[in-house]
Amino acid sequence: MARIRGRAKRGERCRAGVPHGHWNTTTFTAGLRIDGIAAPMLLPGPMDGDAFRAYVEKVLVPELKPGDTVIMDNLPAHKVAGIRER
Repeated sequence: MARIRGRAKRGERCRAGVPHGHWNTTTFTAGLRIDGIAAPMLLPGPMDGDAFRAYVEKVLVPELKPGDTVIMDNLPAHKVAGIRER
């Protein structure tokens, strides 16, 4: 975020450094339970089908208990082959 106001001596320009151009995407995925978060995972970059399949196999499934219900939204990464079976 850049400042929109600043101070400088009369007749001089106010200069300030502004960060720009080095943005990275980070994806945070987790399960939600009544008593808190379950199976959190932080992924550098956007979520795709392969990353979501790995999350389900390696992180989410080991934390599920008998009788748990998993609800997913309409994200295309959730619709890859093999997710429903796992």
